[in-house]
Amino acid sequence: MIEQTSLPDVLLITPPRFGDHRGFFSESWNRKRLEAEGVHLPEFVQDNHSLSREKGTVRGLHFQSPPHAQGKLVRCGRGSIFDVAVDVRKGSPTYGQWVGYELSFENGRQLWIPGGFLHGFMTLTDDAEICYKCTDHYAPECDGAVKWDSCGIDWPIAGLTPIISEKDEKAQSLSDFTTPFTYEA
Repeated sequence: MIEQTSLPDVLLITPPRFGDHRGFFSESWNRKRLEAEGVHLPEFVQDNHSLSREKGTVRGLHFQSPPHAQGKLVRCGRGSIFDVAVDVRKGSPTYGQWVGYELSFENGRQLWIPGGFLHGFMTLTDDAEICYKCTDHYAPECDGAVKWDSCGIDWPIAGLTPIISEKDEKAQSLSDFTTPFTYEA
């Protein structure tokens, strides 16, 4: 199932699962099947896998600027996360707006986040594993971040002090961010 979100080009994709008493089988990525549904994603060149040990860990909001902007197809391989995309394309009618969805091992959902959007997540369980495909290789010179709490995101775990890296804590706020991305209608 493919669902359009309130942000143009950001998609929520739920691949079918086929299960029985042993468990399930699912094709987490099938270009031919998506294209038959009218979804044409760029070529993926890198797969990433991360583990966050503690519930309430926040990673992001990250981006990679041109010429190495990354689109990401994100899923949760174990546990549960609240995954977020923020539109930062200059001239976009939805600039600064965000969407967030629970991605979990149980629901099998994936979020497609094209270049031009910030990406981040909060873990909703301990030992959450995140797996994602990227459309460009990691380029440290293009790596950037916007502060996780500067975009008005309604993070789902209230009353919890998030666990954040030093890099993410020192990131610039959205109001100070000069975007390298341009909206193309």
